[in-house]
Amino acid sequence: MSSQVTIIVPSLNQDRYLYTALRSIFLQEIPVEVIVMDGGSTDQSVRIIKHFEPYLLYWKSAPDGGQSQAINEGIQRGKAPYVCWLNSDDCFLPFGLRRLLNTIHNLAHTPAVYGKCWSINNFGKKIIPYVTTPFWPKLLENYCFIAQPAVIVRRSAWEQIGGLNENLHMAMDYDMWWRLYQTFGKMTYLRKFVACTRFHEHSKTSLRKHDHYTESIETVRLHTGNVPLKWKFFKRIINALN
Repeated sequence: MSSQVTIIVPSLNQDRYLYTALRSIFLQEIPVEVIVMDGGSTDQSVRIIKHFEPYLLYWKSAPDGGQSQAINEGIQRGKAPYVCWLNSDDCFLPFGLRRLLNTIHNLAHTPAVYGKCWSINNFGKKIIPYVTTPFWPKLLENYCFIAQPAVIVRRSAWEQIGGLNENLHMAMDYDMWWRLYQTFGKMTYLRKFVACTRFHEHSKTSLRKHDHYTESIETVRLHTGNVPLKWKFFKRIINALN
């Protein structure tokens, strides 16, 4: 059976979590093509990648132009009709990707489907559900209620909008949700838990909070012409803490 989903796993020095991420993909028991784009890790990541090498379509470990560029390159190497990416510190829940795939396959009108997502800690323990809601543009101005690891995108939609904005390094997913909506209409919400997003002290979001809020503010401004006070307020708090 031909692959149904192209999955990109971008990674850099995440050997603590990489095995769990890759294992969660192959436990889905659906035909996938998996591409690991490692940014030149100096830990044990390459050893882990080689363990999974027989099941990978492609992998490389070398400096790149950033996460967005690596994901775009990986997507271009695949051919499956649906695409997604799974950061190496996140993971799918059992049958999670299958649920996303079944939903988008049966809804020809939708550009993408997103499900519910757990926030987990360093050890994989569930902390709290990520706050997700049915697609509501006004709320999206104030809060990104779409958890990135819980999303699957139609390849034709991905290609039409040009993939991720490679100038963004923190809010590229937030920017993509806006562009998908503005081009194709609302994304579809699946009310089932499908993935986990990991919060830990070494994550990019934790280490670069200022950059995260700066890019988020500019993304909202670009797509709506407006910046809700919430974003400005939180950025001031981050600046004060730093």
